[in-house]
Amino acid sequence: MSLSAAGSGGPVQAAHRPVLALADDLSGAAETAVALRSPARILLGPVPGPVASLPGESLVLDLDSRQLPGAEAARAVRDVTHAVPDRTVLFKKVDSLLRGNLAAEAAAYARDARGVVIATALPAARRTVRGGVVHLDGVPLHEADAWRAEARPAPPSVAAALGDLPSAPVPLTDVRGAPGALREALRACFAQGRHPVCDAESGTDLDAIAAAALELGPGIRLLGTGGLAGALGRLLGTQGENTLDAGDAVRPLLIVVGTAEPSAREQVAHLLADGAHEVSLCAQELLRSPRRLAPPVAAVTVVRVTGAADPSVARRLVAVLADTVADAARDCDLVLTGGETARRVLDVLRVTDLRPVGQIHHGAVLSRTPDGRSVVTRPGSYGGADSLRRIVRALRPASVRHVPTDPTGVAP
Repeated sequence: MSLSAAGSGGPVQAAHRPVLALADDLSGAAETAVALRSPARILLGPVPGPVASLPGESLVLDLDSRQLPGAEAARAVRDVTHAVPDRTVLFKKVDSLLRGNLAAEAAAYARDARGVVIATALPAARRTVRGGVVHLDGVPLHEADAWRAEARPAPPSVAAALGDLPSAPVPLTDVRGAPGALREALRACFAQGRHPVCDAESGTDLDAIAAAALELGPGIRLLGTGGLAGALGRLLGTQGENTLDAGDAVRPLLIVVGTAEPSAREQVAHLLADGAHEVSLCAQELLRSPRRLAPPVAAVTVVRVTGAADPSVARRLVAVLADTVADAARDCDLVLTGGETARRVLDVLRVTDLRPVGQIHHGAVLSRTPDGRSVVTRPGSYGGADSLRRIVRALRPASVRHVPTDPTGVAP
């Protein structure tokens, strides 16, 4: 597929343009990598020196910046984007609920760009953008309860979440307009010194946005969710959908549930009904008296933190949880829910890069470590009640063996 690039003097051979994608947490990086459809590598930053990809390979860098102070998050973005080759397609993955350091990171991302095309819809999770406002199942984000664990209220619009970054709305009438109309609408925004915030309700809308952005040639960057990454993958990907390969089920499977989402309890209940073993850790006790879990002997073990914890200690709790499971996780295949949990666990295991294999369901991405272990990452807010059950059955097709005693134990 060729795209005519305004100002480039000729067609752009889409399938041969390298992609560098940035994410603020690991589950988002994995979601992006599998959406790009080309051979991809996930790097767990910071990466010393320039990042370089092999021919035909997409690079996705987890900046691990979701919980950083805004200035540090912005610096992490600038360190990667200040000297990127012109032909590289730059994509910045953002949270579909607009959480994290969106304003600071977007400003840093736009700094050396001709312009940034912004599309934060995620139709696969029923998250759309209309009138510049994110909607969850038709409910405006700021009227929903998706920010219940945040220290501040949800932004009333994408533009508000972008802070001081100058932006302009691009309505659905332009996104779905006559051929070339969207490209010209984007160009008009840039001429006014503003970055377009595009409405979108479907994958087709996102396809149009990604294509129009690429038509504008080098220097135009994309910022959006895994939905926009998927549109970019459909344009630039060199392969079809990744084929899921669960590998050899020779290791115990350890599931670490680090999300505070209410759906997690029901998801774990489905696993227990299938015979998985549960290790329940009280948040307050874990913070007071950290412990170490011994390697599991059960086929499937799920570790879950219970009890409410103050949001101000959430990051410390995740770090303690990662230390708690470190010994148990060393020789296991892993399922890690919540981007912060996934990153902290892999950090203590000294895993610095992953190769995505495929998706079990939307956002539940199976990757391989350099030593061949399977790692499934999934954002905390993704998946229905059967999410963890589907993941386990994909990795372990045989029935789970019920173990009535505590096989995990506590290491001295």
